[in-house]
Amino acid sequence: MLVGIVDYKMGNLASVSNALEKIGVKSKICFNPEEIKDFDKIILPGVGAFPDAMDHLKELSLIEPIVEFAKSGRDLLGICLGMQLLLERSCEFEKKEGLALIPGEVVKFDKDRLSKEEKIPQMGWNKIFQQNSPKIFRGLEDSFYLYFVHSYHALCEEKYIIGKTYYGYEFASAIRHENIYGIQPHPEKSHEIGLNILENFIKE
Repeated sequence: MLVGIVDYKMGNLASVSNALEKIGVKSKICFNPEEIKDFDKIILPGVGAFPDAMDHLKELSLIEPIVEFAKSGRDLLGICLGMQLLLERSCEFEKKEGLALIPGEVVKFDKDRLSKEEKIPQMGWNKIFQQNSPKIFRGLEDSFYLYFVHSYHALCEEKYIIGKTYYGYEFASAIRHENIYGIQPHPEKSHEIGLNILENFIKE
């Protein structure tokens, strides 16, 4: 089993690599589009702005290989910004098309629906309430804490949502379409539960 961590100059690559090492998984950080097809699974991490991320993926010729990998039926996991890139579009700073691997869009938190204590970005520990018992959450409680840092969130149909979180209002914090997974919080920064999620993804 060889897992590729996609490097498009916007991810916390070392954290993901170290987390995989802790669960005994061999991984390789990759920015070469020719190598994507050789992995058994790939992880798309990310920190930063959606438009910049899509521009970097385009400049590095990574968009087509990632889409082709997903179409091959092999598993792909997007983390944080990486999850948002899986959707069709985002309104962050400008309207920008995403990878369109999962139907939906990325929108900013509605500050009018947040309390005075709930700031943008959401930063810190919050609960995911799992939906439909996805295999990636196998062995976990119905709800569990993970570490979040984000100002935008996914908006998609209920059938694609495998985890919900409440921050002023309910939003989709984990999504899935067939072999493609996305999770808004950072499992690589979420201690034992986060490692369990990564392990489940690898064993899926």
